[in-house]
Amino acid sequence: MHDARFDDLANLLVGYSIRLKRNETVLIEVFDVPDEMTIALIRAARNVGGIPFVQNYHARVSRALALEASDRQLSLIAGHELGRMKKMDAYIAVRGSNNITELSDVPAEKMKLVAKRMRAVQDQRVKKTKWVVLRWPTPSMAQLAGMSTEAFEDFYFTVCGLDYRKLQPGMKALKRLMEKTNRVEIKGPGTDLRFSMKGIPAVICGGDRNIPDGEVFSCPVRDSVQGHVRFNAPSIYQGTGFDGIRLEFKDGKIVDATSNETRKLNKILNSDAGARYVGEFSLGFNPHVLQPMRDILFDEKIAGSFHLTPGQAYEEADNGNRSQVHWDMVNIQRPEYGGGEIYFDGKLIRRDGNFLPKQLRSLNRSRSS
Repeated sequence: MHDARFDDLANLLVGYSIRLKRNETVLIEVFDVPDEMTIALIRAARNVGGIPFVQNYHARVSRALALEASDRQLSLIAGHELGRMKKMDAYIAVRGSNNITELSDVPAEKMKLVAKRMRAVQDQRVKKTKWVVLRWPTPSMAQLAGMSTEAFEDFYFTVCGLDYRKLQPGMKALKRLMEKTNRVEIKGPGTDLRFSMKGIPAVICGGDRNIPDGEVFSCPVRDSVQGHVRFNAPSIYQGTGFDGIRLEFKDGKIVDATSNETRKLNKILNSDAGARYVGEFSLGFNPHVLQPMRDILFDEKIAGSFHLTPGQAYEEADNGNRSQVHWDMVNIQRPEYGGGEIYFDGKLIRRDGNFLPKQLRSLNRSRSS
């Protein structure tokens, strides 16, 4: 049965997020997504004169390949995909999952090898194409969100259809403020963290990279992070569920890390030299995303949240840190999650998830919902 919401979302992705133009090529990668949505994306691309290409993936097939993947096999795959990506002007990825932990029993060394070999493809996509990435609503995601499948689908299309233009004034003001800030202090239950952002750009995320969106990110100076932080949003990384992550920093480096999966956590943080340093700091404010659901594309945008990211820094807001790891860890500071404060150069900027400066208040949930 045709669902008009598929067409609306496809048109948003093609017309707003990647702004596809006539004769531009776009690679559409879909992961366990209904054919109807893929077809809607093809039609949306053709309606603006674009040239669509499609690649279908399935999580169970990807798991089977990864379990016994060899370096030679992955090198050949990466070479093929890199060659294709170099011919693309734009990229859309729609990622569904019938089982979010499908890769949980793939050995860590295999996941590390996959990440290493596919890095050049990812770099080409991020640096050389207009791209957008989003999840697809499934019963598995609805279960993680504690919702019925139908209610979650309604929530999903509401969230993804947010008019990001309304957030632009507040996001631009936040970007300016972050870019002139030196010292950042974050306080809350289990959290007392300090770092510098001096000289590092801030980047607005307003529906042109991820859907859902709603964040402005920067990056700490690599060796400036001091103190400790506890993340109260659960996380999935490399197919494993992590709860209660606590990190302690000294001179920018994670010197102690614990969670319900402390051994696996530290194995990931030991992947390479950069994995124990932070590559991103971001403030989230999507008014429709309120609770964590173990899906980072949603959770990192939670209203009243911040996240820190052990691992790779983005070139747009770069502190020089390099790693195959990029793991967004989320702390929610709204009162029902324990509250908290964020200070920029000694001035209180956000309390209990609400921005205080007048020019930022449009980003608060009560103003933007």
